[in-house]
Order: sequence, then structure tokens, then C-alpha cells
Amino acid sequence: MPEADDERYMRMALLEAEAAFPQGEVPVGCVVVRDGQVLARAHNLRETLKDPTAHAEILALRQAAERYGAWHLDGTTVYVTVEPCCMCAGSLVNARVERLVYGVADPKSGACESLFAIPEDERLNHRLGVRGGVLAPEALALLRRFFRERRGR
Repeated sequence: MPEADDERYMRMALLEAEAAFPQGEVPVGCVVVRDGQVLARAHNLRETLKDPTAHAEILALRQAAERYGAWHLDGTTVYVTVEPCCMCAGSLVNARVERLVYGVADPKSGACESLFAIPEDERLNHRLGVRGGVLAPEALALLRRFFRERRGR
């Protein structure tokens, strides 16, 4: 998939992240795409749903599987504004996602390149390609704005 497509879909994920603001959710957005068709869009809803698993990636994977009609999401690319954590990275592997594109790295809990490399771990039964840093400045700006406003500065 060309880099221009990566940026286009990442912009959609950024819009999803923006949608988290009014709900007081950490602004992480996710979009799942297959063959140029958006299967799912989601943003964090942990606070809203009072659910520790309600990360943008998990919610988007659930929607995509429902729409696709199978939990095997072969041929899909997942766009997420922040590098996925262990739970989400493992879910991408289990869903058989083909490719992950993320915005900003997460040095404290990123499990795709920062702390771990779960999507490319050869010990697992499936691996997916990873491209990080797509529109990272925009994703980082959203996070900084959220936490700045939350602290009242």
C-alpha cells in the first residue's frame, strides 16, 4: 500500500482519536482497512464503558470481524495513532492482521517496537508487518493537548 494511503487512513484514525476528547478518553483512534474499504473505526472507551479492554484497537477489531464475518482478518491493515500495548499487539497477531501502521511510539508500553516486537516475534504462529511514525507529530500533539487540558494547564 502506498505511503499516501497510509497517511490518508491515519488521518481517519486521528479523527477517531479526536472523538475521544468529549468523553474524557485518552485520544487514541484506530481504523481497520481491507482492499481500500474501511471495515471499522473506533477510539478508546475505557472510561465510558468502565472496561480495561476497551482500547481503540480491540473495539475496532471486534467491529471489523463482525462486518467481515470472520475473526480471521487476513489482508487487513490496522491504523492506530499510538503504538499498541501488549494486549492490542497480541490481538492483532491473533486476528491474523496483515499489517500495522501506527503514529507515535509509546516508550512506556508500546509492544510493537518500543518495549517488545510482538507482531514480528518468530515464536508466534502469525506475524505482521509494522510501520511506525506515520503522522507521529499530529498524534503526539493530540496526546499532549489531552494531558495538558486534563492537568488544567
